[in-house]
Order: sequence, then C-alpha cells, then structure tokens
Amino acid sequence: MPEEKPPAPAAKGTVPFRQYATWYRITGRPEPGRPHLVVAHGGPGATHDYLLPLASFAARGWPVVHYDQIGNGGSTHLPDADPGFWTPQLFLDELDNLLQQLGIADDYVLFGQSWGGMLAARHASTRPAGLRGLVIANAPASYPLWRSEMDVLRAQLPPGVDATLRRHEAAGTTDSDEYVQAMLVFYGRHFCRLDPMPRQLMATFIETHTNPTVYRTMNGPNEFHVIGSLRDWSVIDDLPRIDVPTLVVSGRHDEATPAAVRPFQELVPNARWEIFEDSSHAPHFEEPERFTEVLGAFLDSVGATGARTTTRSGG
Repeated sequence: MPEEKPPAPAAKGTVPFRQYATWYRITGRPEPGRPHLVVAHGGPGATHDYLLPLASFAARGWPVVHYDQIGNGGSTHLPDADPGFWTPQLFLDELDNLLQQLGIADDYVLFGQSWGGMLAARHASTRPAGLRGLVIANAPASYPLWRSEMDVLRAQLPPGVDATLRRHEAAGTTDSDEYVQAMLVFYGRHFCRLDPMPRQLMATFIETHTNPTVYRTMNGPNEFHVIGSLRDWSVIDDLPRIDVPTLVVSGRHDEATPAAVRPFQELVPNARWEIFEDSSHAPHFEEPERFTEVLGAFLDSVGATGARTTTRSGG
C-alpha cells in the first residue's frame, strides 16, 4: 500500500460515549460476506492517521472503520492525567460503545496495532458474538515482556546511545534535544525503518506530541521507557479464551520482538503468525505489497460464509 491519499470516507462524525465523543471514519459500504474491518490504533494516546492505508481495503469490498480513541485526534480531549481515569477498561468500553452506536456489533473483524493489538485481544477474549476474526499487529502480549525486551534492544544500539538515554532518564530530562536525538536512533531501527518516515505516521507523531496526556500517563515519554500506568499490564491470561481465527503480524526488526509476541501464537487456539522480514513496527508502510497480500487473504478467509456461521462456545 503506497502512501497516497486515502479514499474519501462514506461517512464520518462522532458518536456519544458517556459525556464525551468518539470520532470515527468509515470508508466503503457493506457487501455480502464482508464484515466491517474496525481498526484500533496504538499509543495509547496516538491517532488513526498512521493506519489510514488500511482504508484501501474498501476497494476490495471491506468497509473500514477508523476511530480516534478518547483523549486525542478528533475525539474528546481531556487534560486530566489521573491514572485512575485512563485505564484499559475505559478504552474497552469505548470500543464496545462504538460498535453499538455504528450498528456493526453483530458482524465485524477487529484489527489492533501495538497497544491497540492488546486492546483487541482483551476485547476478543470476552467472546463477543459478532466478532468474525482478529488481527493483532506489532503488539506485545504484556508490558513486562515489552520492557524486558526493550533492554535487549537498547543494549544493541550503537556505542554510547543507550548511556545517553539512561543518563537523561535518570535526571528526568527526557525532553532535552540530546535525548530526542538518541531516541530517534532507536526509532529508526525498531519503529519505522523508512527515511523519511511516512507522512501519515508523522501526522500521528505530531498529534501525540501536541496532546501527550494519555501517552505519558499510561505509557511514558517514549516507546522504550515505559514508566506509566500500563507498565505491568498483560493480556496473556486472556489469550486462551479467544475463539475466532486470529492473524498475528510483526516485523523482524520490530520493537515488539518475537519474545514479546510469541504468547499470542502459543496461547490463542486458532492463531497464525506472519513475520515481515524487512519491517520493524510498521509493516503496512515498510512492506506494503506483502502486507496487503497477507491481510487480504486473512480477511477473505474470515469473510467466507462458513466462517460467519461457526458455532461459538460460551464461557
């Protein structure tokens, strides 16, 4: 999927969520055997922009739903940094509400990227009746695994880079120019290996930087220094309860390393794992043709009539 202007949406707007509002964008219109593809972005505290290339699947007959999670983008912004408010359950409730408000809760496929992949896994573990398939892209199964693997990746950075990062982290000066420059070395290896970074990815960076409340409260100052409320959060115990076909995607150079991703393959009963050899955390940009092929084949398989009538077990 080359970076190009996404197709015009068929609908966009907001739906009420508690006393707030969730912004959404729908590309394409429903066709028989084609559930809506709902796209949950990463962060937390990012926006939908960097996942807009997935809108191209509307041309294949899949209506694609993007949305901005509360706190960023077109959804309600809140200055409150209370970790007691910004919880995974808040975003799970928002996702459930979005599905109901859009009238698609009885027939959809869920795509979650990074933090959105963990959110999607927890959602799927509740066995919602309308979920036809699950895609977990570039996500760790737990933040303790993620943090442990960050230490491995940081130790492999060029000489002096990790020492610079740790010096500023200890001093609380992670906003300094020196820290940011060292941080970009990591991002260029493990977040997106394209230079320059894609415009849509930069749009999400700008949005997150402009309103960092959610990201900094739940995650921390960056991808590899996780000191927020999510630092010990995990979905590992949820994985055996997922009962829909599941595609797991990651990059060979991903900050979501194989060790952090492997529990999805081992514990989700019907999971298939595709590793993109020339990608890091953004294979939809880094290997767009193969990404389109892999995701397209998976969507075709779960959109088939037989997949839509599978008997679901309870509990």
